[in-house]
Amino acid sequence: MDQTAAPPLPSAEGASPAMAQWFACKAQHPDALLFFRMGDFFELFFADAEAASGALDIALTYRGEHQGQRIAMCGVPVHSHEGYLARLIRRGFRVAIAEQMETPEEAKRRKASAVRREVVRLVTPGTITEDSLLEAARPAWLLSLAPDAERLGAAWLDISTGAFETEVLAAEDLPALLARLEPAEILAPPALGLAGAVATAPPRDAARRVAEAYHVATLDGFGEYHPAEIAAAAMAIDYLRATQKDAFPHLSRPVPRGGQGVLQMDAATRRSLEILRAERGGTQDCLLGAVDRTVTAAGTRALAARLGAPLAEVEPIAARHDAVAALLAATPLRAAIRARLKGAPDVARALARLSLDRFAPRDLAAVRDGLARAAAIAEALEHPGGLAAIPPLLAAAGRALRPSPDPGAELARALAESLPARLDDPGIIAPGYDGELDALRRLRDDARGAIAALQLDLAQAWGVAALKVRHHQQFGYLAELPAAAGEKLLREAPATATGAFAPIHRQTMANGHRFTCAALADLDRRLSEAADQAARREKRITRHLRELCLAAAPGLTAAAEALAEIDLHAAAAELAAEGGWCRPELTERPEFCITGGRHPVVAAALARNRAGAFVPNDCDLSPGRRICLLTGPNMAGKSTFLRQNALFAVLAQAGFYLPAEAARLGLVDRLFSRVGAADDIAGGRSTFMVEMAETAAILNLAGPRSLVVLDEVGRGTATWDGLAVAWAVLEALHDRTRCRTIFATHFHELTALAGKLPELTLATMRVKEWKGEVVFQHSVGPGAAERSWGLHVARLAGVPRVVLARAAQVLEALEARARGLDPLSEELPLFARPPAGPAAPTDPVPQHPALEALAAIDPDTVSPREAQQTLYRLQALLNGAVNNR
Repeated sequence: MDQTAAPPLPSAEGASPAMAQWFACKAQHPDALLFFRMGDFFELFFADAEAASGALDIALTYRGEHQGQRIAMCGVPVHSHEGYLARLIRRGFRVAIAEQMETPEEAKRRKASAVRREVVRLVTPGTITEDSLLEAARPAWLLSLAPDAERLGAAWLDISTGAFETEVLAAEDLPALLARLEPAEILAPPALGLAGAVATAPPRDAARRVAEAYHVATLDGFGEYHPAEIAAAAMAIDYLRATQKDAFPHLSRPVPRGGQGVLQMDAATRRSLEILRAERGGTQDCLLGAVDRTVTAAGTRALAARLGAPLAEVEPIAARHDAVAALLAATPLRAAIRARLKGAPDVARALARLSLDRFAPRDLAAVRDGLARAAAIAEALEHPGGLAAIPPLLAAAGRALRPSPDPGAELARALAESLPARLDDPGIIAPGYDGELDALRRLRDDARGAIAALQLDLAQAWGVAALKVRHHQQFGYLAELPAAAGEKLLREAPATATGAFAPIHRQTMANGHRFTCAALADLDRRLSEAADQAARREKRITRHLRELCLAAAPGLTAAAEALAEIDLHAAAAELAAEGGWCRPELTERPEFCITGGRHPVVAAALARNRAGAFVPNDCDLSPGRRICLLTGPNMAGKSTFLRQNALFAVLAQAGFYLPAEAARLGLVDRLFSRVGAADDIAGGRSTFMVEMAETAAILNLAGPRSLVVLDEVGRGTATWDGLAVAWAVLEALHDRTRCRTIFATHFHELTALAGKLPELTLATMRVKEWKGEVVFQHSVGPGAAERSWGLHVARLAGVPRVVLARAAQVLEALEARARGLDPLSEELPLFARPPAGPAAPTDPVPQHPALEALAAIDPDTVSPREAQQTLYRLQALLNGAVNNR
């Protein structure tokens, strides 16, 4: 947040009436910037003005004095304040909006010295509803947390759509929830120590507070909740009441998620796999951006929710795959659905603004047009053409597209085709919908004809052909006469006309005179009243339409969700069709078999940049070969292979097809990915400490149904230390955790475990040498890498040749030394304790007597009998050395 502690405000003593109101409003929200409505501007004063002028880059001025000090001020236009508000919210500010609650005329009638103003809303990152402040494709979650003795209650809602969910979880699972939701704002007690959270405490009567929000006596009919979940939900509801003042949004009933039936991923895994956001920011180079084929904002939000929380139960996943399969097979139906969805309005967010009474005419039109699209799609699903039967998920969504009650027809009749931007502007209601409004409009709009007729009557009655009737801001409608004609009328007025046409002099000008009469005054009154009455009538009808929408809110919410779900299934089918993706076979058995798999993000980037085709790879982690030890050089594609297979679990269990020729996956309950190194400077943790913390989480939490991808465990410390850690971790994953694992490493010594761990298989990234150059084939094959090709990669990176030459010399010497400390030898106590570190480079390496004797033998000159005797001698030397340890 950019906010800093503001200096204390001066007291309100001696303030003008308007500034006294400002002080009263500011006292209600001292930690927020105050947008104080003054006519056509929202003004900010004192320290608020100084902070806002810097954040918004607008001029800071001064207006008058208060207690001997100049009053700093700046302002933003009311008609364009949302853009400024968005910038402040993004900078971390909270903004209180004080509106004028009456007109200046109403203030005069009650003999007040200032227009009455009140704070009508507190704008915070988690309570915004304006399109200009929201990301169309991302929810703005408000997350509240309520700890109890053993568990942590969580409730999160999106005020812009009404979505509301709860969960009870262990405290150590909170980082994973935060990574999954990426909340816009967090409410939490200070004891939790969450940086940036709004300090809030759960109310004592939490259940009653939640029940009141839904106008029910008890929550028994809503589902089963842990008390901590209800406490968190009450915190969120109370916060909405405090920030929205007299308005309260339409919220769906809180859905208790319980944390069950969802693929568990911790924060490190989500960050590593770049599911919803790329490491460098943005969504183009992440999984969400690569697979998004939705055509509505609501569909994209649904896609992000599914990728962020894939399922962990076979039946509901299969139901999603069935829906995708049906739309994949029925190409004309899919095309028709996507055509009708394209450009469909965001009904859920429009309904939220209607419920908060913070709507514009376009929000009513969004409901109208959204229901029209929904009816058209429902019709298409009822006559699918080519499909024997609609899968259950699509059938249920199709039924939800026809809400009851359905205000669509009434909105279609009532709303004009072209709508104004604001509620205060005329033209919202279509002609012919309301007879009384039409009559008032005719009177209002026929002013020109009425004026022309009266002008002709006055010209005849007063005998002045040059008479013109004009409207003036101060006097209303007046008759203007040239100077000579005006002078004559002044002299002859009593005899000129009587009754309604009797002239009354109003003003003398240099070149003429202005007159009025009872007929002109009556015309002015009738035209003014007609415009006011038409505006009031139109507002009443508009509010009636709002009430119709709110009365149908549950059905409209279900229809909006159904549109998003259908968009998502159709998009998944479109993706599968264009990329030749396959339906994964999901089983309860611990299998993981991929044929011809392609990384969805990397393959999409290659296609987008026309950089060649992605090289597909197989992966088999089925029983008997649960652990794959992957070796090979950098730049050959190890990290891509690791992430690719982890993302397959995410996609398959989210209900998507896979970019592969065939796939059979056993259900994954927890997914762990530790690929790539990063430190935690703020937390005081080195890269290796972060690596070990993430590895510890895997070893403590993974189980037989988990999938783990690990890259370069142990590379952040000394060689022998790192090898020892990697060795022990690999053994633990095989023997104790028993999960499916891809373990990538540069420690070639680990390949020795292939003969000791029965379910470990070796794989390597294929490399070829061609005319002195190294060619990375980006394909995975069986076996182990013979070397790491690190010097080649260094050359590609531009390391000077002299450095590379010296590195080659050092590498040759180190490899020669390592042959004398072969970690594969049974002579080293590898399974009892870590191997000792190598001696200093200048010290001679002691040779084993058996090795010295072996080196002295010439195999080409030894007879069979001498060879046998030599073996006995070597064995004796070996046994003697072992026994003398």
